[in-house]
Amino acid sequence: MCGVFGVWAPGEEVSKLTYFGLYSLQHRGQESAGIAVSNGRQILVYKDMGLVSQVFDETTLDSLKGHVAIGHSRYSTTGASTWQNAQPTFRPSSEGSIALGHNGNIVNTHELRDMVDLLPGPVDELELQHRTGAPLSTNDTSLLTELLAHHPDQSLEERAIEVLPSVRGAFCLVWMDEDTLYAARDPHGIRPLVLGRLDRGWVVASEDAALATIGASVVREIEPGELIVINSDGLRSRRFAEPERKGCVFEYVYLARPDAVIAGRGVHEARVEMGRQLAREFPVDADLVMPVPESGTPAATGYAEESGIPFGQGFVKNSYVGRTFIQPSQTLRQLGIRLKLNALEHMIRGKRIVVVDDSIVRGNTQRAQVRMLREAGALEVHVRISSPPVKWPCFYGIDFATRAELIANGLDVDEIASSIGADSLGYISLEGMVEATGQPMTSLCTACFTGSYPVDLPDESLLGKHLLEVSLQTPTLGKALPVLNNP
Repeated sequence: MCGVFGVWAPGEEVSKLTYFGLYSLQHRGQESAGIAVSNGRQILVYKDMGLVSQVFDETTLDSLKGHVAIGHSRYSTTGASTWQNAQPTFRPSSEGSIALGHNGNIVNTHELRDMVDLLPGPVDELELQHRTGAPLSTNDTSLLTELLAHHPDQSLEERAIEVLPSVRGAFCLVWMDEDTLYAARDPHGIRPLVLGRLDRGWVVASEDAALATIGASVVREIEPGELIVINSDGLRSRRFAEPERKGCVFEYVYLARPDAVIAGRGVHEARVEMGRQLAREFPVDADLVMPVPESGTPAATGYAEESGIPFGQGFVKNSYVGRTFIQPSQTLRQLGIRLKLNALEHMIRGKRIVVVDDSIVRGNTQRAQVRMLREAGALEVHVRISSPPVKWPCFYGIDFATRAELIANGLDVDEIASSIGADSLGYISLEGMVEATGQPMTSLCTACFTGSYPVDLPDESLLGKHLLEVSLQTPTLGKALPVLNNP
C-alpha cells in the first residue's frame, strides 16, 4: 500500500497539484501524509499524522512554493505508525538535499541497515537522539534515503543506479533533490507506478486516477526495473535491473481504485468479471445479491448479472470511516467494522441473501457483517468471496505479517463458514481470479494465496514490521539506523 506522487512543473502550483494527487490516492494509506517541495535552492518538507485533508490547509500549501514536489500517504508495513516514520523522508547530501517517498516493503532491510553502517562517517543516530532529543525513524524508507543521500563522488542519478540493484522486495519510489524529480520501480513491478504529462511538466503517481484528477494525461506505466529522471534537460529513462514482472494480483482484488488501469486491464472490469466467475463456480438459490461496499460492489454486480438474482444495496456505508482492513491495530479494525456499516432492514428481512466481498483475511469483518444481516431478519446468508483463501502473509506491502492471523490457514472452507456464521461460503478459484485480470499467471504475484514468493525471503527473524524498532534495543546496531527525519 501507500500512495506516492511526484510532479516536475515549473510555473505550476506543484504543492496543490500534489495535494490533489494524494487526495486521489488516500485509499492507499490513511495514517500520515506529507509533501516536499523545492524552489531550486532548498527543499521544504511538511508532514503529519492523519488524512491528507487533515494534514494540509490552504495556508500550508501556499507556503510550499517551487517547481518540483513529491507527496506520500502512508500505510505502515515497516516501522510503527508514528510521526517520525511519516514520509517524505529528508536527508542532506554532499551536493544538497533529498526527500523520498516509498510505496512497498523491502525484504532485505537488515542488509540495507548493514550498508548504512558501513557508510564513511555517519553520525550514530542514538548519539544524535541523545543530543537533540528528537525521535528515531524506524522504517525501510529511511535506510533507502540514507543510502541515496551518500554520493560524494557521483551524481544522485549514478548513486541510484548503484544502490537500487541491492534493494529486494516491492518498491515504487519517488524522490527529489533541489532541481530534479526521480522515480523507480522494482524489477518485479509488484506495485503500480505510472507516468503522466502536464502542459508544462511531468507527473508520476501510484495510480492513473491521480493523473486524471489533476488533468494530466497518462503516458505509460513506469516499467519494472526502470529509473526515470526529470529536470530542465527533459525526461530520461535508465534500466537498473532486468524486468521479471510479478504484479500484485491483490491490487485487482482490493487495493487499487476501481477506475485504475493496471497493465492495460481496468480494475473495475476485472472485479466485475471475478463476480461473474464466482456465480459460475458457486451458484445458490437466493432472493438478493448485495455487496459489502465499496470494494465488493463490482464483484456483486457481476454475480447478479451472471446469476440473474436481483442486485440491491443491503448495507449503508458511513463514508467518514476509513478502510477497516488497513487500520493499524486489531481494536481499531473491529470498532471500524461496526462504525462503517449498518444493515438496511427493509431490504433484508425475510430474504435469502448472497453477500459478496473481496476477501477474508482475519474473518472479523465478515463475522460482524453476517451478524448484522441475521439481526436485520435475513433468512439465509450466503457469503461469496472474489479472491481465494488468504493463507500466507504478504511481505511486499500489506500488513498481515504472520500466518497465525489468517483464518484460512487453520480452518477449511466449511469451518470458516461456521466461524463467521454463514449458511454457505464460496471463494473464487485461483485460476478464475487470475483469468479475470487479463494477465498470465506467470506475470502476477499470488504469494498470499499460494505461498510462492517471487522475491526470496530471509530468515523469519529478519522480517517483520518492527524489525528496526527491535534493533534499537541492541546498542551495536545504533549506528546502522537512519539519520533523523527533518521536521
